[in-house]
Amino acid sequence: MAADESLVAKGEYLLHAGGCITCHTKDEEDAIPLAGGRALESPFGTFYSPNITPDVDTGIGGWSDDDFTTALWEGLNPQGDHYFPAFPFTAYTGISRDDALAIKAYLFSIDAVSRTNLEHDLPFYMSTRLAAGAWKLRYFDAGRFTPDTEQSDQWNRGAYLVRHFGHCGECHTPRGRLGVLLEDEELAGNPEFGDDETVPNITADKKHGIGRWSLSDIEYFLDIGMLPDGDFTGGAMGAVIEDNTSQLTREDRLAIATYIKSLPAKQIVL
Repeated sequence: MAADESLVAKGEYLLHAGGCITCHTKDEEDAIPLAGGRALESPFGTFYSPNITPDVDTGIGGWSDDDFTTALWEGLNPQGDHYFPAFPFTAYTGISRDDALAIKAYLFSIDAVSRTNLEHDLPFYMSTRLAAGAWKLRYFDAGRFTPDTEQSDQWNRGAYLVRHFGHCGECHTPRGRLGVLLEDEELAGNPEFGDDETVPNITADKKHGIGRWSLSDIEYFLDIGMLPDGDFTGGAMGAVIEDNTSQLTREDRLAIATYIKSLPAKQIVL
């Protein structure tokens, strides 16, 4: 396989790891993947995902490597405007440059789609990007993932995938004032996800979380969406399974399980 083909293949895999297809594809039949338009409802209004195909006028076809990494790491577009944290740059900031540029290589290999981005539907106090900038100044710290030398390679791989690529905490961690993730309650569930949907506790708590699940239970769930009791997941997690975790290798799913199982139990009741 040529070097460029290898990079594109790596980028396609990491695109699935990052959950990009789910968010950047409109939620309707025959929607064009990655052309944007998906409504992301939140307590702060409705955000619409952008077109990330390589169309020069309406997508990211004119972006340089630095434009792409700056978007992921700093939450800034090529014009220097701030992204709202509905785009999880708060998690993607940990992604390595090599991995980020592999994703870009894949995105630039697909067909360009001309599709104008939709304006977000937000209250007046969030109507400008200045609000996003103020939020970032107060609550956002940029920085790449640093492996924990006291942990195994498998644990570190799982941490990288959960914290950054998979950005699991963006949905599974409760938020406080102004939508800030409550770090002391990481992965303890979120009662205000949107669309009247609650997101479950996935910490090691045996009553309210997944403390009774084995590593195999977690890996199998991430593969086909089946719970230990034989039921299947639905809602937003169904799309995550289909477009994201089921596309990963078994080794990566087990790494995710290893990391999650190592976290302390939380006892938030949703």
